[in-house]
Amino acid sequence: MTDVTQQERRAPDSAGPFAELLRIERLDENTFRGRCHAGAPMRAFGGQVAAQALTAAGHTIGPDREVHSLHSYFLLPGDPTRPIRYEVDRVRQGMSYATRRVTAVQGGEAIFTLSASFKRPEPAADRHREMPPLPGPEELPDALSLWDEEARAELARTGGFGSLDLRFVPADAPGVPAAVPGMPQQFVWLRTTAPLPDDDRLLHVCALTYLSDLTLASTAGLHIQPNFFQRTGPSQLITASLDHAMWFHRPFRADEWLLFAQRSPSSSDGRGLSLGEFYDRGGRLVASAVQEALLRERPVRPR
Repeated sequence: MTDVTQQERRAPDSAGPFAELLRIERLDENTFRGRCHAGAPMRAFGGQVAAQALTAAGHTIGPDREVHSLHSYFLLPGDPTRPIRYEVDRVRQGMSYATRRVTAVQGGEAIFTLSASFKRPEPAADRHREMPPLPGPEELPDALSLWDEEARAELARTGGFGSLDLRFVPADAPGVPAAVPGMPQQFVWLRTTAPLPDDDRLLHVCALTYLSDLTLASTAGLHIQPNFFQRTGPSQLITASLDHAMWFHRPFRADEWLLFAQRSPSSSDGRGLSLGEFYDRGGRLVASAVQEALLRERPVRPR
């Protein structure tokens, strides 16, 4: 008997092109199957793997609980041409909190693991850090519109990211906080371009999980090259997510503008650490993210 009966969380049926990225097929009460597009040539996009894994975990939880945190590790590159199997372990089912562990398997090997905690809402005192007074997204160009032809061709080969809107705040824009020495930072407004359902909070959280993996690794590499979504030539960096954690503080919509404020306090030993905070248009801190990523400079090829 599953925890989710007639009130099972609705799958993203006919909810727009972005929701299709999170679609998974239920094989039995604890096993699901999905497919992911490439984030780099022949490597599944990690944000989509994490979002689908969280979707699988959420489908084993009743509608009275919502996810408040996740912790994950990327173990092996996923193959975007093959399906991924998501195996859910129901670790704990308490009165207020429930924990799920998900293993993503491809070709008989674990490529990703995720632990997620869900809880029932409760009243409590509220406080949060204020959002910096930055220019709004309406004042900024769509990031992909600035790409050169070679970069656009590389994006097309990945097969994804077409249903997103990203707008970077220039480093010299009014309201941008002064950078701390040794801590590069960047700010980007983002959202899905297609509306998402009003009554599926899990889908919005999983959508933000997808979005959170877009720019954190490149934030850690800003001392070497501009952000991946802003560059105008071949990438100087080899990047890959190593681990990824998120905390969801307050309700939000992933199809409405969110400011992703990011900074990187350390880069060494081929690894970079990035911290991120998501704010809605009302200035509320709705989620936080931390990621460590592999950072390697591409060798210079002799001419």
